[in-house]
Amino acid sequence: MHIDHIGIAVKDAKTATETYSKILNTKPSKTEVVESEKVETVFFQTGESKVELLAPTTPDSVIAKYVEKKGEGLHHVAFEVEDIHAELDRLRKEGFTVLNDEPKTGADNKLVAFVHPKDNHGVLVELCQSKK
Repeated sequence: MHIDHIGIAVKDAKTATETYSKILNTKPSKTEVVESEKVETVFFQTGESKVELLAPTTPDSVIAKYVEKKGEGLHHVAFEVEDIHAELDRLRKEGFTVLNDEPKTGADNKLVAFVHPKDNHGVLVELCQSKK
C-alpha cells in the first residue's frame, strides 16, 4: 500500500489548475470528467504520487456540496491497494465504516471506495486499485 494521490476540492478547475501548475512547476498529466460523480479531475504527477484537483461539474455534486460547506482544500488521501475487495473486508472487520458496498469506477482507470472520515481522525480515506 502506498499513497496514490491526495485529492483537493476546488471551486473552479481552470483557476486551480493554473495555481497548481505554478506551485508544482509542471503541467497536468491528465484531466478527466467522471460523469457518475459529477466531477472534473485534474491530475499532476509528483514523483510516485499524484495531486488530484476535484471540481464540481454541477451544483448538486458531492464536491460542490463539500466546497460550499467546508471550502476549498484537502478532500481525501488515496491509498493504492493490490486487492480492494480484500482490503474493504479487512477494514469492515476492523470496525471502520466503509461508504461503498462495492468499489465503483473512479478517475484514472481505478476502482475506488471510501472509508468514513469519522473513523480516520477527520480524514476521508480512499482505497483505489488499478483496473486490469
